[in-house]
Amino acid sequence: MKTSAPEDHDDLRDALRALCAEFPPEYHRQHGADQTYPEDFINALTRAGWLAAMIPERFGGSGLGLTEASIVMEEINRAGGNAGHCHGQMYNMGTLLRHGSDEQKRKYLPRIASGELRLQSMAVTEPTTGTDTTRLKTTAVRKGDRYAINGQKVWISRIQHSDLMILLARTTPLAEVKRKSDGLSIFLVELDQVIGKGMEVKPIPNMVGHETNELFFDDMDIPAEALIGEEGKGFRYILDGLNAERTLIAAECIGDGYWFIDKATGYARDREVFGRPIGQNQGIQFPLARAFAHLEAANLMRFEACRRFDAHQPAGAQANMAKMLAADASWEAANAAMQTFGGFGFAQEYDVERKFRETRLYQVAPISTNLILSYVAEHILGLPRSF
Repeated sequence: MKTSAPEDHDDLRDALRALCAEFPPEYHRQHGADQTYPEDFINALTRAGWLAAMIPERFGGSGLGLTEASIVMEEINRAGGNAGHCHGQMYNMGTLLRHGSDEQKRKYLPRIASGELRLQSMAVTEPTTGTDTTRLKTTAVRKGDRYAINGQKVWISRIQHSDLMILLARTTPLAEVKRKSDGLSIFLVELDQVIGKGMEVKPIPNMVGHETNELFFDDMDIPAEALIGEEGKGFRYILDGLNAERTLIAAECIGDGYWFIDKATGYARDREVFGRPIGQNQGIQFPLARAFAHLEAANLMRFEACRRFDAHQPAGAQANMAKMLAADASWEAANAAMQTFGGFGFAQEYDVERKFRETRLYQVAPISTNLILSYVAEHILGLPRSF
């Protein structure tokens, strides 16, 4: 199936598809059923350098842009995998790369690029504030050359398969800042120094088997040199990372959507009922055709968000819209595929039910579609803020 990608990157896609083909549907199906982490697959991606795509060559990476990184995520999902197991490695290191000190970059980036270290977790969301990030309650209080961290985070993914974590905490009380986005700071935390030593990790069993956790900080002690950039400016530092995250999630949804369309059209051509292929019926054709059209449109917005990000142009609007359009398109394709397969769509051996559950997540995370609509209404259409 030929798609409307403005830049095909055929060599990149061919190499990724060859690697992904070494891990057949049975591999991902078993990890999904067991809710285990696909360690061999992630290690293969790491060895091939795909998870270091955006790290500059001088630090051992490929020096590629968000465009290429998004293709990596897309192809993993299009091959039947789940890039949610590793996408944090792509966008989390952007905070370090863009705002870390030279010393921090020299210390960590080469080892992240080689796979010696994994930077797959970003601790922002809290149970009582959700996406109202500026009101988060986790605090970081400086005591000499150390910081003491207290508070709680939730939905923090891949902690159990990561060595480093980006942490957002309030260093100046909300009541003492002029703007509520001030007084927040970013820290790079070495997890082996804090787990069980001020940080408790509580896994959250969930619908898609995606490894995610609740974190509790009780006077967690970290060195002052863990601070990234200037104290109090962490909120603006993290915005670039969030734009990259939303664009990469959009690419994953694009990959899911094409997987569903490929799977459903193949089944519809082969499955015969009443002496004819079910794909001959417009009741099957039209939902798949409409889902494909919406997927193609979302794909174009994904590449526009990538283009702007890579050109260091404002990309917030495009990143948000790409994420929303792609999540909607993949969910539409998922439903069309499930209807095409009928009862067989619920059987694990066809993988539709697994991918169906996985792609449903992106209506909610990393930001809900309703919040994106609020963003578009306020920041693009100029309507009054609704919350």
